[in-house]
Amino acid sequence: MYYYVTLWLFAVSKLSIKMDGVKSFTFREMATATEHFSDSSVVGRGGYGKVYKGVLWDNTAVAIKRAEEGSLQGEKEFLTEIEILSRLHHRNLVSLVGYCDEEQEQMLVYEFMPRGTLRDWLNDRSGKTLSFRMRLQVALDSAKGILYLHTEANPPIFHRDIKSSNILLDSKFNAKVADFGLSRLAPVLDEDGSGPNYVSTLVRGTPGYLDPEYLLTHKLTAKSDVYSLGIVFLEILTSMKAISHGKNIVREVKIAHETGTMFSIIDNRMGSYPSEFVEKFLSLALWCVNDKPEKRPSMLDVVRELEHILEKMPDTGVDSSESGSNYFVESSTFYSSSNVPGSDLSSGDNPAVYPR
Repeated sequence: MYYYVTLWLFAVSKLSIKMDGVKSFTFREMATATEHFSDSSVVGRGGYGKVYKGVLWDNTAVAIKRAEEGSLQGEKEFLTEIEILSRLHHRNLVSLVGYCDEEQEQMLVYEFMPRGTLRDWLNDRSGKTLSFRMRLQVALDSAKGILYLHTEANPPIFHRDIKSSNILLDSKFNAKVADFGLSRLAPVLDEDGSGPNYVSTLVRGTPGYLDPEYLLTHKLTAKSDVYSLGIVFLEILTSMKAISHGKNIVREVKIAHETGTMFSIIDNRMGSYPSEFVEKFLSLALWCVNDKPEKRPSMLDVVRELEHILEKMPDTGVDSSESGSNYFVESSTFYSSSNVPGSDLSSGDNPAVYPR
């Protein structure tokens, strides 16, 4: 079993946190696991600080995310994660195993996902990649996790920071949603379904993924999460970042779609795929990122549409994470984006593509 550990450094008094079913770790256990947070154990970096790999006393592999002084993450986020994750249990949400609150140290211990983040795989240029079918499954897993937050958690929860780097993959490429430090409890509606469906709050989240309506009104809703997940879907299709060098992924995809050049920006490392189903997935993604929240699907709609696409899509025979990055056109069923720039998604011409 693996765990994922998050550590915050703050000059604050010790907090008294007691959660049923959540283990309390000592700082010594955490430090020993990482050889006292040695540089050789660093496996990643971010705005919060460094991520370390370590081993617990029972030889359990762990990863430790250690926030440094001045980090954007703070005590409130630490407590929010404990409060929320201690009562959430779903196969598509990263589990909270325990925490450490000792002296000036605060740590969270999570289930560890050995395949890293979805963003890692979309960035990778070493030849390892995810096939289109695997990407669809990651999309469905993520949507199921968020649907649980919106409809089955009690009370419901708005994630507020859905992005490709917060979607983690286990050894079998099952996806789980992580990082609940910015999450908010959703309002509970009256028995007749009346009442506000939003939370008024300061805008928090990651640029590029934020719902435009939330930015304008400061009203966070379930449709705000739908928008953010739609951005992730566009990333899955193109491997583009939400924002990069002044380019916004929504604008770039809409331009390509409207000008009939969509296949020129689709990630050419996906392997062979039937263009009809790429079009269906693209349509779903664009539905999710509609500027008007009332015109977006619910998360249940998203899950049902992804299940339908996966159920109907034929097997291309290319489903390995080690698939190569070059493809060629052979006949009339499947397609790869690396060969025919400017192909129109709405056309009926579906050339077949296989690994070279």
